Amino acid sequence: MTAAIDRPSVAADLPLVVGGVPFASRLVVGTGKYATYAEMARCLEISGTDCVTVAVRRERLVNAAGENILDHLDPVRYRLLPNTAGCYTADDAVRVARLGRELLRDMGSGTADWVKLEVLGDRRTLLPDPVGTLAATERLVADGFTVLVYTSDDPVVARRLKELGAASVMPAGSPIGSGQGILNANNLRICLEYLKDGDPAYPVIVDAGVGTASDVAAAMELGVDGVLLNTAIAAAADPPRMAAAMRDACTAGRQAFLAGRIPRRLYATASSPDEGRVERPGA
Repeated sequence: MTAAIDRPSVAADLPLVVGGVPFASRLVVGTGKYATYAEMARCLEISGTDCVTVAVRRERLVNAAGENILDHLDPVRYRLLPNTAGCYTADDAVRVARLGRELLRDMGSGTADWVKLEVLGDRRTLLPDPVGTLAATERLVADGFTVLVYTSDDPVVARRLKELGAASVMPAGSPIGSGQGILNANNLRICLEYLKDGDPAYPVIVDAGVGTASDVAAAMELGVDGVLLNTAIAAAADPPRMAAAMRDACTAGRQAFLAGRIPRRLYATASSPDEGRVERPGA
């Protein structure tokens, strides 16, 4: 495969399909950090997402007012994606994934065997532990889970996770909740090359670090299939308005990728060149 940066050719508009399930929206939105569950529900609706992540540890399902988050999420409207947030070992992540499976089965959800896998390396950076992530992915795939896995932007680790059977590899744009956007576009390009070589429909989703709408557009313009975010909406000064901005940026970035940007050049190129110009009489 020949790698190209800022390729000007038109790309094929392949649908986003994860684990055999098609998605209309390319945004995956988290459910944490909102002031109220009512605000969360409004932002999810505005964002247009059809897949939402939920931290399934029992102590995180009920807020200070005694409300259960699952009562505010329509399992028919949204595909619920339980996550293993806060897990620092493969054993803990596997246990929490299985807990999430049982909780969603009790709800009658058809997404019970899905999991957004996180195995974190330390509490300061919340960067993934690559060894633990690989081990947990292998175990969960063997256990019948559809695994969408949060990882670093290391292309070699990303390729290995796909080889282990991950339904989607989700490299970080920058640390979770940092709002720094896409810090290493070159690594993401290589991840895309490795993961999509011979398999262009394989879903690659940027997970973590988004701060504002331009970050979403920048990620989508690289050619990723979707963006997963939470804090950038929930912690914004006006979360519903930011949800709308993220929705529009995701669409705009995808269209720009498909359209094919012009190559970057060192010098100017006139938009009205002299070559081929027809002089009109009296001009």
